[in-house]
Amino acid sequence: MIYLIIGVSGSGKTTIGQALSHQLGYPFYDADDFHPPENIAKMSQGIPLTDSDRLPWLTAIKDVIDQYQQREKGAVITCSALKQSYRNFLGKNTQALIWIYLKGSYEQILNRLENRQKHYMKSGMLLSQFQSLEEPENAMIININLSIEDIIQEIILKFVP
Repeated sequence: MIYLIIGVSGSGKTTIGQALSHQLGYPFYDADDFHPPENIAKMSQGIPLTDSDRLPWLTAIKDVIDQYQQREKGAVITCSALKQSYRNFLGKNTQALIWIYLKGSYEQILNRLENRQKHYMKSGMLLSQFQSLEEPENAMIININLSIEDIIQEIILKFVP
């Protein structure tokens, strides 16, 4: 299985992804690592990305998904995947993909971002993420108020045989 953890910046994707990866013994991939330098430069300046900016990034993530599916191996990948069109692109021709959406309020996530250090995504861009967000219908929805341990337990109880 390939677990794709999605949500806006600051929702806890990396923290949950790393914990799930450790629990399952699967490799972990953070979509932030796939952004081309020009995307990071834009976001660092508070400029939201366009769909065309995101295409090379989504393509790189899709390549990782396809590699693991072809090898029939598991992985944990984090990615904002804010729009349904992005999720459709990432999930195209993929059977073993599990979507996990980390959901929180604007205020809760804004507080997290304002306290986060050393990340190019600043709190001023959160509003644009919430405006772009199309909540998924085909994902396990997890409230970010839960502890890391409880979130991992929920995922394992639902998806791990």
